[in-house]
Amino acid sequence: MTKLYLLLGGNLGDKKKIFSEARINLHNLVGEITAQSAVYETEPWGFESTDLFWNQVLEIVTKLSPEEVLLKTQQTELELGRIRKSNQYDSRIIDIDILFFGEEIVELPDLIVPHPRIQERRFALIPLNEIAPNLRHPVFQKTITQLLAECNDQLRVEKVK
Repeated sequence: MTKLYLLLGGNLGDKKKIFSEARINLHNLVGEITAQSAVYETEPWGFESTDLFWNQVLEIVTKLSPEEVLLKTQQTELELGRIRKSNQYDSRIIDIDILFFGEEIVELPDLIVPHPRIQERRFALIPLNEIAPNLRHPVFQKTITQLLAECNDQLRVEKVK
């Protein structure tokens, strides 16, 4: 069994319903959700949009491989209406990123774990710090709390009330 961390994100549609369905699907397809952060409202990162994002981190225990988790997260995105566009940063119904997969370092054409830009994104670090502050990044050898303290991202990240 491996402990992994996923980041849910989205800024279109009924975000409350979509996040709820994503959690149910991930529980059924990937494994037991053992912790979850609050949901945070965040400004778009890397592009302009008037639609604010919701973000949430899930801790899941799984028997699957990283590649199998990627397939299940992409399946969940499709089932919830995600349409992938050529532009990497764009508005979307749901996006599910694998942040960490145990202490593994994975470098495949379609999957890099730990997430290669996590240290640049408060919208990922803040909810992750809420549930796993002492989690150590296997490449940088720093805790999530340390990465958050060093992050230069100034975009707004606030808990959804």
